[in-house]
Amino acid sequence: MIEASRLAIDPLIGLPVLTGFTVIAALAWLAYAILGGKAWLGRAVLLCLALTAVLNPSLVDEDREPLPSVVALVLDRSDSMSFGDRADIAQEVFDALQQDLATREALEVRVTEVPASADGTHLLGALQGLMADVPRDQIAGSILITDGQVHDAPDDVSLMAELGPVHTLLTGDTRAGDRRISLVDTPDFGIVGETNVFRVRVDDPDGGRTAISVAVNGGREEFVFVDAGTEAEIPIQIERRGDNIVVFETPAGRQELTLTNNRSAATISGIRDGLRVLLVTGRPNTAGRVWRDLLKSDPSVDLVHFTILRPPYKQDLTPLEEMALIAFPTEELFEEKLDSFDLVIFDQYERRGVITMAYLSGVAAYVANGGALLIVAGEDFSGPASLARTPLAGVLPALPSGEIRTGPLVPEISDAGQRHTVTQGLDATGWGRWLRYVEAVADTGDVLLQTPQGAPLLAVDRVGDGRVGLLLSDQIWLWARGYDGGGPFADLIRRLVHWLMKEPELDERRLELIAGGDTLQARLRTLATRAPPLSIETPQGAFLEPLWQEQRPGTFVAEVPVDQLGLYRARAGGLETVTLNGPANPIEYAELAVSPDRLKPLADATGGGVYMVQSLADLPELKSVSRRARTDGVGWLGLRDRGAYVVRRSESLPLMPGLGGMIMAILGLIWIWRREGQ
Repeated sequence: MIEASRLAIDPLIGLPVLTGFTVIAALAWLAYAILGGKAWLGRAVLLCLALTAVLNPSLVDEDREPLPSVVALVLDRSDSMSFGDRADIAQEVFDALQQDLATREALEVRVTEVPASADGTHLLGALQGLMADVPRDQIAGSILITDGQVHDAPDDVSLMAELGPVHTLLTGDTRAGDRRISLVDTPDFGIVGETNVFRVRVDDPDGGRTAISVAVNGGREEFVFVDAGTEAEIPIQIERRGDNIVVFETPAGRQELTLTNNRSAATISGIRDGLRVLLVTGRPNTAGRVWRDLLKSDPSVDLVHFTILRPPYKQDLTPLEEMALIAFPTEELFEEKLDSFDLVIFDQYERRGVITMAYLSGVAAYVANGGALLIVAGEDFSGPASLARTPLAGVLPALPSGEIRTGPLVPEISDAGQRHTVTQGLDATGWGRWLRYVEAVADTGDVLLQTPQGAPLLAVDRVGDGRVGLLLSDQIWLWARGYDGGGPFADLIRRLVHWLMKEPELDERRLELIAGGDTLQARLRTLATRAPPLSIETPQGAFLEPLWQEQRPGTFVAEVPVDQLGLYRARAGGLETVTLNGPANPIEYAELAVSPDRLKPLADATGGGVYMVQSLADLPELKSVSRRARTDGVGWLGLRDRGAYVVRRSESLPLMPGLGGMIMAILGLIWIWRREGQ
């Protein structure tokens, strides 16, 4: 406890009023003196006595208990501190400072460590939270141990002046350089099949020209060359509906702290601008109407439907201007606009000279180049006018034997169908019967539906970049009408149509990687009975090999714990995919060089300093300085001695009777005035 005395003033009137009266009295006295008043000294003394009386001074005797000054010590443990020897040096400095500060009884030390975060290093936010409940007149200063890469520096650093002086100890080699890639501008969405432009920048301390590899959804890499330090525009074609992950990667430079920021990724949402379907019905039939109604009910499908009522060889003398029908636009559909369709369906079509062999050859090429074809076979499919006797035979998954089988049969899901996404999970109990099918021999592809005897009813295949489906019966419309209990007509056909049009959710061979923060889940869909080995590459370049667990036929799942943010890449059986754990481009890895640039303005605004510490030998000496003294110097840093205290006892002794003294001064002024009047 410390005994201390002080002079206290407790004005009898408010300071604004007191100030006004003081100014008026001073001006009046000055005018009196200038005009030659004889009692100018007496008046001055009496006015001062009156002012002193109004101020009501007293001598206060106190017992004071000193309060410690508080210093904050903040250690950066973010991901950027893991490079080189930054973390080791920081830990040594942190321990040494704690030991030194613990010996200073006049200081209270508050300590916090800032861990890694998905949205950067919030060092200053942690400092403010640490000192939030500390009275500002007790703050001695703050010390930050970091590499300088903080991401919450305020625009107005003067707002943190009350926490100062804020000193920064930078650990790490400031000469180390790092090549990194960053995404300047990325579109959020794009139309499937169209091109979108990404703006990319590579920064390299050595400059020069470098290559960038670009891969979409883990597919084939393409390379472009850019100049370091400049923004480059890279066109990317959107492959599929839904999320598309585009990965940009540049090789290691001559100076590298890490390869983590040599890879960057963006997610762009693919949107289909309508699915265009061409439906060609060979002749009017009940199934054709069912097909049309189902496709038109799907809002995402733009349907073009033609039914051939009169083949060219049929003679009809009716003048063209009196006919309600139009000539079939074969040239427009199969030569000019074929590539604009996402799917072509031939429903019970037979060769009758309407679509020539050249056009059918064009359809086969359209499939190989990425198009989709579905053939719904009628009785003519087994005859001489069959599409199987055209250039389309090279893309069909099954070829007719020439026989048509009649009689009731209940379709069954094949072994491959149990694992294929088109038929997987369909409840096969209570299906209605079909009455006819075209006998065929499966050539390539996968049979999804079959007869009880094992003959194919629905077969699909991938041809080149395209897909083909073959339905070997014209009886599926019975399910749509509910005959004999019906069946999953709408569900099956929608799945089939969207599989043909390459909806990613329906791919039967698909590898997915799902990030869940601290876990990573891989999902594999395959037609194989056993899953191939799985390999997952982490952002740091390590490899994980979790084991598959079969969830249901054709679907396998594997989970593995992870503790890193960034891009993960999975490979299994020739399939490859990527995913992002956390933000697409972690801000923590955007810039890794040790730099004072972000914290120097804060140090200047609060009176602190920035010091490079490569080892304990570089650690500046701690000094206690007064409130207004300089707090930074060569080889030392200062912490302010605030001298805060709390009063435990207080006694007050008035030095002048306030009201009485003022009355006496006024009476004295009146007496002087009267004497001057005499």
